[in-house]
Amino acid sequence: MASEKVINLTLENFEEEVENSTLPVLVDFWAAWCGPCKMIAPIIDQLADEFDGKVKIAKVNVDENRDLSIRFQVASIPTLLLFKDGEVVNQMIGARPKAELTKLLHNA
Repeated sequence: MASEKVINLTLENFEEEVENSTLPVLVDFWAAWCGPCKMIAPIIDQLADEFDGKVKIAKVNVDENRDLSIRFQVASIPTLLLFKDGEVVNQMIGARPKAELTKLLHNA
């Protein structure tokens, strides 16, 4: 079941939710047809629940938000970008195990 704590990003709310955030933000660029994206979706939901109040977890549907995909040069999905103070501080491409993502967020 999808976590209500995962923020769905669009061009309209990206600045407010990511660039102006006082918390680090993990953004998952994904698509409904992407197998690896489906594999990590439950992990993204778990992380949103576990890191609530410490790190924002957000998703960008690349098919619906091409401008954001182009802006951040997303060529492969899933692409995970970690933002801190509105800037990308880490990038991971491809499905990753929960332990690797948890470690990334603990260091955020």
